[in-house]
Amino acid sequence: MTEDLALLALHLVPNLGPVRIRRLRDHFGSATSVLRAPVNELSRLQGISHELSLSIKHASDGDQAERELGQLAFLGGWLLSDENPLYPKALRQLHNAPVLLQALGTVLESDQNAIGIVGSRQSTFYGSEYAKRFSYRLASHSLTIVSGLARGIDTAAHQGALAAKGRTIAIIGSGLGCLYPPENKVLSERISQNGAVLSEFPLEFPPNPQTFPYRNRIVAGWSTDLLVVEAGEKSGALITANLALEQGRQVYAIPGPLDRPSSAGTNRLIQQGAKLVTCAEDILDEMQELFPRNRNGSQPLPALLLPPEECLLLEVLATGEKAIDDLVDVTGLSAAKVSSALLSLEMKRRVKPLPGQWWSRA
Repeated sequence: MTEDLALLALHLVPNLGPVRIRRLRDHFGSATSVLRAPVNELSRLQGISHELSLSIKHASDGDQAERELGQLAFLGGWLLSDENPLYPKALRQLHNAPVLLQALGTVLESDQNAIGIVGSRQSTFYGSEYAKRFSYRLASHSLTIVSGLARGIDTAAHQGALAAKGRTIAIIGSGLGCLYPPENKVLSERISQNGAVLSEFPLEFPPNPQTFPYRNRIVAGWSTDLLVVEAGEKSGALITANLALEQGRQVYAIPGPLDRPSSAGTNRLIQQGAKLVTCAEDILDEMQELFPRNRNGSQPLPALLLPPEECLLLEVLATGEKAIDDLVDVTGLSAAKVSSALLSLEMKRRVKPLPGQWWSRA
């Protein structure tokens, strides 16, 4: 039995949990050694009852872990243990960090430079739009966007990162074989091609009110900092924000209209000390240490590599203001491609719209 498979066997033992698994692994030296240990030795450890020791012994004798791993492999998934070099260093700081995550997609070393974006499931157009804008800008500057794949702000955050062709990580509150919400299945597939979808729960574990706070601690733990876009007074996003604060993370919040209940929790966070932000640059300025220094010792944001069509539009606009029809004629691009590229350049603050569908360089 491999160490990851042994760890999976322990992970599937009911009521064992990551804190006890680490205690057992530290005592016996490895997960495989834990499974080989006699029941009487297991039960001598604090917090390990005789019944729990029997469950561990049953896990070593059964084939549940092999079946689980086979089903995961069938989906194209893999195991990310806390001893894997790709496991985020920030997440390891949690006292109850997961010992094992099931993953679809890829996790890169660069995903350690991550920011969490969370908010209400019942988001307004205002909230969703700003979640996309901030996510797009942050992902464009090589930050991995971490969120929970929930409806509303989480969905918008993942979409913004994907639109920027950036990296995004989704931590879900159910098993990978029981995706929730089901309407985000296509989105989850796109995420797994440009990042990863991960879960702490067994493959077919359904979501319930208790699974989402567990999910939230991973979102907060994985992220270097956390942005709350829109949250009501009782939003689960506030739980994630409190967890981030407990872990010493910087929490940012986008202010919302005072007369909207959907912004009450976000505005309260600002009142309590979260940093108010009005654009992604407010966050990037705070996170300059993630980027290499130049010769003068300053830390500029990395230059964006623009797609060819965006470079072409910037060259044309360098000669002066242009209408969209003129840009289509000069560049030879379709109207749809010109519109899409202009929107991308606007979000990157390289161009600005003018009245009458005219555009200029910013």
